[in-house]
Amino acid sequence: QVQLVESGGGLVQAGGSLRLSCAPSGRTVNSLTMGWFRQAPGKERELVAAISGLGITYSPDSLKGRFTISRDNAKNTVYLQMNSLKPEDTAVYYCAADQLWRGIRVVSSAYDSWGQGTQVTVSS
Repeated sequence: QVQLVESGGGLVQAGGSLRLSCAPSGRTVNSLTMGWFRQAPGKERELVAAISGLGITYSPDSLKGRFTISRDNAKNTVYLQMNSLKPEDTAVYYCAADQLWRGIRVVSSAYDSWGQGTQVTVSS
């Protein structure tokens, strides 16, 4: 497994922005498919954005325009920029890595390494 260290969660008012960061240890971000998932109480974990080793990105249509995934190879870090946040975005956000070179998978079971999770709370 790859060790993933997340940072950047917190409390923000509706309409505000947050940026989450995730740094893998022992592997470079461009050798992994990296994903950001979230899980709200009583709900299933869902993928909010992912970026493949080739730099191809994915996010569900419902979040496009608000959530953007990117990476900085020099800093070996992946980011999730979240704008126009809504109370329904409140969840624990997890960084995940898929070590297999196979493109983006949207199911959480495809990812073998997980960060500790960071709480994002959006107040109305």
